Amino acid sequence: MAKIQRLDAHLTNMIAAGEVVERPSGVIKELVENAIDAHASKIQIHVRQGGIEEMMIVDDGDGMSAQDATLAFERHATSKIKDVKDLWKISTMGFRGEALPSISSVSHVELKTNDGTDGTLVEISYGKTLQAKPIGTPKGTQITVKNLFQRTPARFKHLRSASYEFSLISDVIQKFALAYPNISFSLFHDDKMVFQSNGNGNIQEVLMLIYGREVAKAAIEVQGKDNDYAIDGYAVQPFQTRATKYYMLFFINNRMIRSYRLQKAIMDAYSPYIPSGRYPIVVLHINMDPQLVDVNVHPSKWEVRFSKEKQLEFLIKETLQEALRDKMEVNRVVKQEKLEVEMPTFQFEEVKKPVVPVYQNVESETITPKVAEPTVVYEKPTLPKEEIVEEIPVQEEVVDVIVQSSPEVQKAEPAKVKNPSFPTMRALAQLQKAYILAEGEDGLYIIDQHAAQERYNFEVIKQKVLAGVKDQQDLLVPITLTSTLQAIQSVDALNQKLEPLGIQFEVFGDTSFVVRSIPTWLIYIDEQAFLQDMVDYYIKNEEVDIESLRKHALATMACHSSIRFNRSLSLPEMQQVISDLEHCEQPFHCPHGRPTFLKYTMKDLEKSFLRVK
Repeated sequence: MAKIQRLDAHLTNMIAAGEVVERPSGVIKELVENAIDAHASKIQIHVRQGGIEEMMIVDDGDGMSAQDATLAFERHATSKIKDVKDLWKISTMGFRGEALPSISSVSHVELKTNDGTDGTLVEISYGKTLQAKPIGTPKGTQITVKNLFQRTPARFKHLRSASYEFSLISDVIQKFALAYPNISFSLFHDDKMVFQSNGNGNIQEVLMLIYGREVAKAAIEVQGKDNDYAIDGYAVQPFQTRATKYYMLFFINNRMIRSYRLQKAIMDAYSPYIPSGRYPIVVLHINMDPQLVDVNVHPSKWEVRFSKEKQLEFLIKETLQEALRDKMEVNRVVKQEKLEVEMPTFQFEEVKKPVVPVYQNVESETITPKVAEPTVVYEKPTLPKEEIVEEIPVQEEVVDVIVQSSPEVQKAEPAKVKNPSFPTMRALAQLQKAYILAEGEDGLYIIDQHAAQERYNFEVIKQKVLAGVKDQQDLLVPITLTSTLQAIQSVDALNQKLEPLGIQFEVFGDTSFVVRSIPTWLIYIDEQAFLQDMVDYYIKNEEVDIESLRKHALATMACHSSIRFNRSLSLPEMQQVISDLEHCEQPFHCPHGRPTFLKYTMKDLEKSFLRVK
């Protein structure tokens, strides 16, 4: 007797439902995609108990004829593709013909549809057709799904609370609203409207509805293209970040997707501007020839494959870098005692003795304080605004040490042109020997003296060290690294990639490397750990991101050579810190992504003192 047998249609539909329909949000996604393919301009989503009890999608799209309405519930029945050639140039959301039969096999489904000529009702309960008959209904389609997974206990028990399931549905609908700003989406939960987009085509307005006014105001419009791809969308200023990576959204030909590699391209573009552990808010629409992308990877259609993925990654990174470089704004304190960015917290110690601040009159006559330990000192600057003061010794000291062996590098000079985006500031005082207070035309600025000098030193060192330096330092005691057999066997490829850095590994035994000389710019950091990181990175990725590794080394040197907290600065020295910063190519963040200064606008101050009605 044969052991292999053909499964019946109902059982195959239930098996397929395990991939297509994982939870209520998956049902919503499939049904909304059908409404979009039907050219709907308004889509309403009604949900009860997080979709576990009931979900209803109502659209004003094309609708279906009586014949199509019944055929749509048969497996692999679709109007989206007709032959093999269509599979390689898919431009619709749906195409597999699996969603409706899969959904109807694990729930009770009622479909009402009208194509402008006839209305039809189709009712199916857990794979069994109950009725199909004419009915009076408005043009478009209304589909109701009830009691999802009630007869599949193994799947039903994995559903979570109604509030959690609804949060996933809400997230999907908001992504649809960003992908299709020209469609009006209305989401109801237990008869209460919780989200509605206008469908006027304004993505920034949708951003405001989802993330709030401050995020929408901080959004930068981005555009880029090459021979194969066109990118448009919005990238939010780096002072508005999130704790997870799920705010980086991609839409390929308006299809929402997930892509780790595209997320990494965004993070690479934002890395100079945000701290570790924070993630940007980015919405990108990517348009391309459908033949360059394979959407037939998984039934859920979240994953795709690109023919030229590295090219797309490069375009995304380059487009975002250009937008951020040209449109960067100052980190702003938007609410009193609540910052929109991660930064060190001001620590004010209790003063047990009475403190009299030192004030100066207009003739610069100082009143001697009764107590000699003021926490904040206000001084009138002794130099004109544009006069250049003596440079802080700590900066020149590190640069001289690094470049002393290379006359060619000594010719390199930091930029002298003021960054056009940098505001004009005048130093006022130092707070807690850590922060510089300065005034500008539109408010108060608070400068992190260490982060500011770290950024300046990083750019000076980078310009001098990377200006063609080839100097090597022979090591009296070679560096030995223990690695894997995979790395040992790939030593030639590894050395080829590291040759521009002047780093070469020699095989030393079965599982070890030895390095006999290193570039001079590497001797001021933990070179053994740095070299070990490069080998480990190569093993994991089979490539070495030389720029990132080199940047890490330079950032470490810049950090160690910068002004520390708890160091008193004179007023000219404070002004010099500001002057150095304004001549940086990117003055808004230190090399680790932390902000160098914040702005408290006059409007913010007026609100804090209740002067704004």
